[in-house]
Amino acid sequence: MSSIKRMGMVLIVAVLFIALATPMFANGKQDSGTKSPAAKSEKIFIPMISKGFQHQFWQTVMKGAKAAAAKYNVEMTFEGPPTEADIQPQVQMLVNAMAKNPSAICLAALDTNSVMDQLNEAVRRHIPIIGFDSGVPNAPKGAIYATAATDSYVAAGLAAQKMFPVIKDKIVAATPSNPVTIVDFNQDATSQSVTDRGKGFRDMMIKLIETEANRSASDIKVVGNPAYIASDSPTKGSAIILDMQVPASPKDTDATNTAQAILNRVSSDNIVGIFCSNEGTARAVLTSSNDGSSLPKEYPGLVVIGFDAGKAQKAAVRSKYFLGSITQDPYMIGYGAMEMAYKAVKGEPVSDMDTGAKFYDSTNMDNDDMKDLLYD
Repeated sequence: MSSIKRMGMVLIVAVLFIALATPMFANGKQDSGTKSPAAKSEKIFIPMISKGFQHQFWQTVMKGAKAAAAKYNVEMTFEGPPTEADIQPQVQMLVNAMAKNPSAICLAALDTNSVMDQLNEAVRRHIPIIGFDSGVPNAPKGAIYATAATDSYVAAGLAAQKMFPVIKDKIVAATPSNPVTIVDFNQDATSQSVTDRGKGFRDMMIKLIETEANRSASDIKVVGNPAYIASDSPTKGSAIILDMQVPASPKDTDATNTAQAILNRVSSDNIVGIFCSNEGTARAVLTSSNDGSSLPKEYPGLVVIGFDAGKAQKAAVRSKYFLGSITQDPYMIGYGAMEMAYKAVKGEPVSDMDTGAKFYDSTNMDNDDMKDLLYD
């Protein structure tokens, strides 16, 4: 073979080698895990699914979440079912959110068992879930990275502490022949935040009755919805009745019907206090009492404490129809949940956040440290 032919063959082999080697090398770089510029600039998407949308509470949660999303340049959506009784619509919202390949999800579950498949899928796909408000109790291991919420048990205990001094004398004087009743009015028996509040009020009231009124467990009887009667709850007494009330459903109509039934027996059952464990139950009592104006007229001496805020409840507190109410910080619930979701996406450590609760009444609701917590 001539030298010219040999050189030609060498050149051909060299060209073929370069052509084959170049894509192999390029593939090696892609497989190394290096992200493309487009991937690096891809915006984080975090859907937020609440337990409802009708309460002003959720609107304020949304405001806080939007503020955090703006700060961290997060694309977010916020939605919730029409009412907190609509479990299946919330499940579908979560299904739809999962289909959009989110970076993380913020979730306040109405019923954990109903979304168990989606939670397990999130674990498989390594999608962080941040709980908020009641969170996602009993979720699969590893599904929930952290929760931004009020410690509902402690917050409701504060309501008992505020009510007790006002009704203490009646509790001390109660006898089996002339008993007193305290109503613990809860929207449902499934939501973690609501049930924690009912139990928190119950336990603190029992503690105060025993320690501050010098009554024994044998004087106390816890009755009503079985979900709110613990294995160690006193159930033998007949002088002091703690009545754990839950409407047929969380819908406003059912809650209002239950509130009216409670008010109808204020006299016959000597009801001295009512604790409304959320905005829905407080609104039900107000609807049943002409926005609260009939409470002091038709039920003199009845002490009512609400939970959350909203225009009607704030007006009732300001007018002293309610002794007061417990407020959460819904803005910080939303802000904290979205902020932790962003940090979880970035691989930063997150942990449960107690966003706090306070008691407000006509004397402090306009204070600077309180008025920002009282949403409309």
